[in-house]
Amino acid sequence: MTLTELTREFFGRAGETDVHRYTLSRPDGPTVRVLDYGGVIQSVEAPDLSGRRADVILGYPDLDGYFANNQPGAARVFLGAVIGRFANRIAGGAFALDGVLHRVPVNDGKNSLHGGPAGFDTRVWSASPVPGGLRLTLVSPDGDQGYPGRLAVEVTYRLDPRLRITYRATTDAPTVVNLTNHTYWNLAGGGDVYDHSLAIAAGSFCPTDENLIPVGDPTPVEGTPFDFRRATTIGARLGDPDPQLAIGRGYDHNWVLDDGAPFAARAWEPTSGRLLTMWTTEPGLQFYSGNYLGRPGAGFALEAQHFPDSPNRPDFPSTVLRPGEVYHQDTVFELTTADRPPVA
Repeated sequence: MTLTELTREFFGRAGETDVHRYTLSRPDGPTVRVLDYGGVIQSVEAPDLSGRRADVILGYPDLDGYFANNQPGAARVFLGAVIGRFANRIAGGAFALDGVLHRVPVNDGKNSLHGGPAGFDTRVWSASPVPGGLRLTLVSPDGDQGYPGRLAVEVTYRLDPRLRITYRATTDAPTVVNLTNHTYWNLAGGGDVYDHSLAIAAGSFCPTDENLIPVGDPTPVEGTPFDFRRATTIGARLGDPDPQLAIGRGYDHNWVLDDGAPFAARAWEPTSGRLLTMWTTEPGLQFYSGNYLGRPGAGFALEAQHFPDSPNRPDFPSTVLRPGEVYHQDTVFELTTADRPPVA
């Protein structure tokens, strides 16, 4: 039986706290490196069709890169990080829960983005080995970044040889929770991602206003640049005169995943033949084409999530978590190879 090997090394210091890097490896799968700072997936090394390995995600080589990107005024890109308490945007930095108005910090124009300026991506998590992987834990106190309730969070990374991410959270008071991982993929290991073939199992997406807040009901993808039901290259329609593409200079939208689909998303890169397949228990998938990276298109993100601004949208799947309930999410990434794009 092939087992996952887990090793630990010192990676730097966050204030007075040591930060470590954990390597998950096995001969029949990728090699994955995770930091206990921000729960960051720092690198994923995977073979191409010829067996040559390359790092297929974006990450900083040292801790200073992550610190610099998390400073006030930085163009935060959340490379590989766990996002919480609330992934994506909350309009106006406010929401009502059980008749009580809660205000959370705004850090994206008028909106709160990815948990605020001191979200889970800026914290040092506690780490412990589990069979086949690594578990990270964090306690977010009542009032943290304006959110009610003491939230206890677990994020577990397992390699089997798929990379499985399991999230669990409990609270002592009603709150809202929306967790995800913000890894940027580039299956070529360099260059841009516009020639990657992408399929998303979704028949509708959430149009947004100019602040990337969903407006109206989800819209069918049929006849739009947002139709990835059949595999299409990421760059094929970026230049289309579609107002939704103009808002974010590309894709940065939530797709409403189809129930019972064989996968949530699948990406293939032609020069390496690397194939990424994703499954998730979440109802939505935020596909971001890396429009505001330092080098646009250097990577793309597939963020399994509930819908943006859900606390202000009772018509969206609920993100409310109450005492006695358990928030749970499973998201799986599989890296294989293929000499041609699979039929979606």
